[in-house]
This record gives sequence, structure tokens and C-alpha cells, in this order.
Amino acid sequence: MAAEKRKIVVATGNVGKLEEIRHALDIPGFEFVSPADLGAEPLDVAETGETFTDNAMLKARAYRERFGMAALADDSGLVVDALGGRPGVRSSRYAGERASDADNVRRLLEELDGFGPEMRSARFQCVVVLVGEDGEPVGACGSCEGQIGYRPVGTGGFGYDPIFLPDEAAGSTMAELTLAEKNAISHRGKALQALREQLLEAE
Repeated sequence: MAAEKRKIVVATGNVGKLEEIRHALDIPGFEFVSPADLGAEPLDVAETGETFTDNAMLKARAYRERFGMAALADDSGLVVDALGGRPGVRSSRYAGERASDADNVRRLLEELDGFGPEMRSARFQCVVVLVGEDGEPVGACGSCEGQIGYRPVGTGGFGYDPIFLPDEAAGSTMAELTLAEKNAISHRGKALQALREQLLEAE
């Protein structure tokens, strides 16, 4: 009889992000589930933290309390040097609280209009936090260096992926990569890999 898997609720309603997390954290004995899998809607957790770590912790603790099981949350964003680090922690709502990915991309491209390649350096940053059943957190972080392109290219991924040109995949936007290619170099992929190693060590 197979041992029961350890279920961990992922603090997201984003199907693309959930798929990335499941792919990166493919660990025997672990099952990563969404609120929808549990018959619930994603929680609307106010991301009031000043850092990615603050926000990831807020979300993980809120989901841990709501669902009564271990919870995994991440907070990530795009940091553009020429914009003083914006959009940063406001990446998902850069063009407004209910902004779509396309709205956020449009605003960022407008702000960088007229900026040459030497002024378009940027990086994706991610912090991922897993709060266990006992309430103890485990965290990891990752980053991906690159540049902002001039127009959206590619249909994969989400968020700013169509305009982000990672240094480790010269000539391609993040949205042109396969999921495996993206996970190998992405900020979230690196953070999840670091978390995976911690979870395996703890087994």
C-alpha cells in the first residue's frame, strides 16, 4: 500500500505558476495542490510587505492558517535598474490593482520608451517560503539577469516573460522557452531548486 503523500497548498490561482512549481518540486512523497483542488478560491492576501520575503511569508502564513496544512508561497518581481528598481514588489499590479499582464507590460514599455540597450538591464527576483504544519518556515531565493526587450515576443509563460531577455538564453525572451528551459534559468526555478534541496536534506 502506497504511503500517503504530504499535501502542500500553493498560494496561487495562477495555473502557469502552479505548473512551474509542480515541475520544479517533483519530489516523491509530496503533492502540491491549489486552492481549487481543495474546492476553494485563492485567498486575497494583502501584499503589504516592503520586500519579496515579507510578502511571501504573509501569503504562506495566511494559507497555512486557512487550510490547516503546509503552505507554499512565493513573491517575485521585475527589478529594472533605470527605473530605480521598479516595478519591484508592485510588479503584478504595476499598472493598477486590477491590471492584466498586458497592462503591466504596456506600462513598462512606455516608461522605457527611448531607452537604448545599455539602459534596459533588469532582473527577475524571487523568494519562495514553505510554512510547515508546525508553522516553521523554510525559504530560498533566486534571480535571473537580463534585459527588457522592445516589444512582446513569445506565447509561453506569464507576466513580463514576453519582454524579458535572459542573459542565459541569448536572443530569446522568457516566453519563447520551454517550461524545462525556463525552470533551468528562471528566478523562480532557481529559488525552487534551492528549496527542493533543503526539503530533500530534511527527509
